[in-house]
Amino acid sequence: MISRRTALGLTAAGLSALASTRGAFAALDYPTRPVRFIVGYPPGGATDILARLIGQRLSERLGQTFVIENKAGAGNNIGTETVVHGAPDGYMVLLVNPANFINTTLYVNLKFDFLRDIVPVASFNRVPNVMTVNKDVPANNVAEFIAYLKANPGKVNMASSGNGTSVHLSGEMFMAMTGTKMQHVPYRGAALAINDMLAGQVQVIFDNMPSIIQHIRSGSLRALGVTTAERSPQLPDVQAIAETVPGYEASALFGMGAPKNTPKDIIEKLNSEINAILAEPEMRKRLVELGGEPLIEQPDMFGDQIKAETEKWKKVVEFSGLKVE
Repeated sequence: MISRRTALGLTAAGLSALASTRGAFAALDYPTRPVRFIVGYPPGGATDILARLIGQRLSERLGQTFVIENKAGAGNNIGTETVVHGAPDGYMVLLVNPANFINTTLYVNLKFDFLRDIVPVASFNRVPNVMTVNKDVPANNVAEFIAYLKANPGKVNMASSGNGTSVHLSGEMFMAMTGTKMQHVPYRGAALAINDMLAGQVQVIFDNMPSIIQHIRSGSLRALGVTTAERSPQLPDVQAIAETVPGYEASALFGMGAPKNTPKDIIEKLNSEINAILAEPEMRKRLVELGGEPLIEQPDMFGDQIKAETEKWKKVVEFSGLKVE
């Protein structure tokens, strides 16, 4: 005869197995309704461009719309916090970008812990920022720009897509390593900053390549240097800043994250679909045109990169002495 305790144990085990099976079936069916894809910046910037590229293909492959929601503000923190507090069911995901790694150190009173509260889903790509000036700046290379800054300390306005973004800190790192001074002018997204660049209101921006490259190619703005250690194949005639400022490196990593406790099966399904999209010749071509090679990785590999990026930008923030209350 089976004891009452044994029977209860068998019942619990059966219910656990049933729940696991249901979870697996849920992942197989996922998604059964639209997915909210949160971007912490306004439309038009690098994060928004990437989210729409990947989101469109996910919608087509999975038969449910990945709705891009732009929740700008607080240096990307509003969008991130929205996902942190979202239901961990796969129906809300985050466009992970350098601000997520930077803000861990930059912001004094964050209401979340990015490394703890967001789980990695898939990497997208890594791109350089581009030190770009308007036509009124009398410099054609990094050395000439440094000389111009030293002759005009604090008179050059440096635009960024917001406090604490890689666009901002790439410029702060440049000032720290060259002994120069610029006036930082933060905007709520790259598109607004570029508009003022074109109008001559600000003189320089260290923008992500996807949102600035069209203006460089058209000749409306002039690129002086890329922030990766090597030159970019997309701008082969533009020097790496490190050629003039040894040791300078400030590339930007992008990908997708989800709220902690999101079912592993759903994470794996999204990762598999995204990796398949990144392997498509047309998508690869498009991402390369925007300045970055696709990164096809498993969630744990992306997680390792996130940790490394967080540590890299921590050093930059501490080096610059920046803090945001």
